[in-house]
Amino acid sequence: MEETILALLVATFPGVRKDGLKMLARTLALQAETEADAKAAVERLSREGVDGFVRDYRAEVDKAVSDGTHTFEENLKRKFDLVEKKELPEEPAGKGKDTPDPKPNGKEADLRMIVAEAVAGAVKPLQERLEQYERGDVNRSRLQAVTERLNACKDESFRAKALKDYGRMTFDTDEAFKEYLSDTETDVAEANKRVADAKLSAMGRPMFAQKTETGVTAGVARYIDAQTKGGDASLGGKEV
Repeated sequence: MEETILALLVATFPGVRKDGLKMLARTLALQAETEADAKAAVERLSREGVDGFVRDYRAEVDKAVSDGTHTFEENLKRKFDLVEKKELPEEPAGKGKDTPDPKPNGKEADLRMIVAEAVAGAVKPLQERLEQYERGDVNRSRLQAVTERLNACKDESFRAKALKDYGRMTFDTDEAFKEYLSDTETDVAEANKRVADAKLSAMGRPMFAQKTETGVTAGVARYIDAQTKGGDASLGGKEV
């Protein structure tokens, strides 16, 4: 569904950054179960709203990248005491072209390895931060979708427990979450039915035409008894 929505967004809003549209598609996919839902969700969007969403998303990402790069550079300077590279003096004519480049000594090789490891270590937190940002948007959208379904539940105890259980759950894919959302809707419908049945049971049976243990009404029982004993065979009630 995310790919379908992304294709609709690209066609409807040409010129908008695709990475921003992809994030928007991922958010909309949580609330669209069919292609009709996806099309309706995209049609409700305006160009101004989409541009604002992508602009805010890119601002957060660019700021995270800028902060991470600056921190990485400062850490390298402090750790290795780096300074601006000085220009080397020109070599005499006829020298240098045929002379092979000297192989790096052990210290230079170690330094290169240290720098490579430092770069990898600096990039990893930045990547994790971006992933956390994306997961935060997804989690907020999922919680909103679950809350909307549970708000229709008339059993407050069930609703509170379902929200508490949801806080302990994780979903590896959007499909897994949609399956959980569908199961929640079914559970809410069953809970509402139990509440309705309980209310009907609490109202009790009508006072008229109540049956005895034999399965007949009191009037019929009196009539049978009178017939047996030869008494009044009236079923009771008003005389006409």
